[in-house]
Amino acid sequence: MTSLEIVTGDITKLKVDVIVNAANNTLLGGGGVDGAIHKAAGKELLVECRSLGGCTTGEAKVTKGYNLPANYFIHTVGPIWKGGQNNESEVLVSCYQKSLLLANSLAVSSIAFPCISTGVYHFPKVIAANLAISAVKQFLKEHKHHLKLIFFCCYIDEDYQQYCTLLKGSNKKG
Repeated sequence: MTSLEIVTGDITKLKVDVIVNAANNTLLGGGGVDGAIHKAAGKELLVECRSLGGCTTGEAKVTKGYNLPANYFIHTVGPIWKGGQNNESEVLVSCYQKSLLLANSLAVSSIAFPCISTGVYHFPKVIAANLAISAVKQFLKEHKHHLKLIFFCCYIDEDYQQYCTLLKGSNKKG
């Protein structure tokens, strides 16, 4: 069984095999989670990201974890919310699915996701949290995997409370 856990705080401090980075298309750092990860990981991360040639929205790419406790980063580019009529939900689900597929190929047992696209990309938090939880649970049902622990790491209490509400009363196990 895979345990789904909700935590609040700085994702760069988690001791997991993989930290998912809510990146921009360049993969060269930015604000929010992306900036914090690049700052904490060190210059080597930027060098490796430069060699990847960017990343398409809804896709994911992997790098080493460098100066963080995680062995790997999976960088995924979430959609910018434009009202919900431009396949934003499908693209956000793809971010989670592609990240989990990459994690699966690495045979890791733990992964931490930030709240993808809910910051400067303005994805509605309730919709994004529902999609994140659904996408992860769907993946766990449909794929053989090594994952034992999946964190949803919320930077602010509002997001934490939203995830807790969505998982409350339901089976947190995948």
